[in-house]
Amino acid sequence: MIHTNGVATVSAPEDLRTEVRAPVGVALSKVYRVRAEIDTMLDELRPGDRVPAERELAGRFGVARETVRHALRDLAVEGRIRRQGRGTVLARPKVVRPLAPESAGEEAAGVVRRLLSWEDGIADAEVARDLDLPPRTPIMTLERLLFADGDPIALERIDLSLDRFGWLRAAFDPLGSLATTIGDSGVEYAGATERIETVLAAPREAGLLRCRPAVPLFRVVRRGIDTQGRPIERVAALYRGDRVAFEVRTGGRGR
Repeated sequence: MIHTNGVATVSAPEDLRTEVRAPVGVALSKVYRVRAEIDTMLDELRPGDRVPAERELAGRFGVARETVRHALRDLAVEGRIRRQGRGTVLARPKVVRPLAPESAGEEAAGVVRRLLSWEDGIADAEVARDLDLPPRTPIMTLERLLFADGDPIALERIDLSLDRFGWLRAAFDPLGSLATTIGDSGVEYAGATERIETVLAAPREAGLLRCRPAVPLFRVVRRGIDTQGRPIERVAALYRGDRVAFEVRTGGRGR
């Protein structure tokens, strides 16, 4: 604290003053350096182990707590760490989800599904196009949450032709594998196309996935095809990027 003409003013710590006055590139490079140091430190921990507090990390690396806070925030977005109670712990490894065409809608082992809704409706233009149906054709729509280790990792919407797959209401366990049930009926998957993009979580989606609104999510739209070239289903799923990684399987010899 500095007194000037009888007026007390608060002086920021030297480290923080340096960061505020430093060019943007210098300040950012300090965050990246600290993040790399913490990331290396995390390699010595096991999932669930506590990460040292901000104050301790700031003292260890000789930087302001704000710098540590930015570094920890980046690592949380990447899925390396997560909040638990009043502290931070090392996160579990991400769930690896295979991509089309081989996956046929399969999910990683240990993924648990919870049905949110199963309703009949009318296909909008986008769904009708992907299912090769005339506009306003009756469809079935299932909405499910996918969990891994107790955490919600994805919100999926499945659209199917009501005329072709209406029998699923009596034969399908909505907590099971749709691809397996359809395959057991004699409909053979020949492949699929999947489109991946990033979107921002809307409030409802953020609530169901237990993430902050406006956090980026992976949106995967999948269109399964049978051996006759007919669409089987359209699946639009939102995945948490901090809990899910995608894996592409390719054939042939590498170069």
